[in-house]
This record gives sequence, C-alpha cells and structure tokens, in this order.
Amino acid sequence: MAEADLDATIRQLAKHQTKALTAAAKTRRAHYLAQAGKAKDKAGKARAKALAQAALEQGLAAAKRLQVAADNAADSYARAMRKAADDAAKAAAESKPAKSQTPKAEKPAPSAKPKSKPQAATKGTAAAKPGAKPGKAAPRRKVAKAA
Repeated sequence: MAEADLDATIRQLAKHQTKALTAAAKTRRAHYLAQAGKAKDKAGKARAKALAQAALEQGLAAAKRLQVAADNAADSYARAMRKAADDAAKAAAESKPAKSQTPKAEKPAPSAKPKSKPQAATKGTAAAKPGAKPGKAAPRRKVAKAA
C-alpha cells in the first residue's frame, strides 16, 4: 500500500463509509417503520412513517455529501501531486543546464603564442578576459542558492 495513490485510497474509504452510512439510514428507516406497525392510532402510524421517510432522506443526503467531499479531496490531492511532479521536473530541467555551464579544468596556454592585449569592452557587453576570443562575451554563471 506504500505505492498506492492516495487519491484512490481516499475514494475507496469514502465509498466504504458511504455504504455504511446508507445501510445505517436504511436500518433506522426500518426501525421507524416497525414502530409504525406497532402504533395503535392513525396519528402515531403517520408520525412514525414520516420519521422513517425523513431518516432515510437525511441519511442519503449525508452519504452524498460525504462522497462529494471525498471526491473533492481526492481530486485536490491528485492535482497537487501533479503540480508537485511538474515543478520537480522543471527544477531538474533548469538545474541540468546550470551544471553543464560550470567551467572545466582549463589547460594552460602554450607559451609560444604571444599574449594578446585585453580589448576594451564595447557598449552593452561584458569586459573580455585575456585570452578570450574577440567578439564573444564571457558566459554568465548562475549562483546556486543555499538551502
């Protein structure tokens, strides 16, 4: 049951409770109908039959409310889990490119090549690093937030 979806479990438990509540309402109805059968006068029979009908209606209404509330809770849980899974997938997708942009171990530049002079940064671009290719800006690095 550790791997079972909780929304299905919520629905299943509500179904069992609804059946139990419906059975209890029918039992209460039968009790009032039995009292109606034992009643001596016409008014007593009518009162017991009215109570039987009201007990059944109220019990079925309560069972329906229970079922609706459980369905809403199960749907809400399922939506929340889908959203959490989507958020986790987005976070994983965003973190993968950030890891690939981390600098690898740089090889030392050969000493035979003359070092070029640093170029002045053009308007709107970052300053070029010594040894960087002209015309390309340095890649931006994302800073990981501390948890």
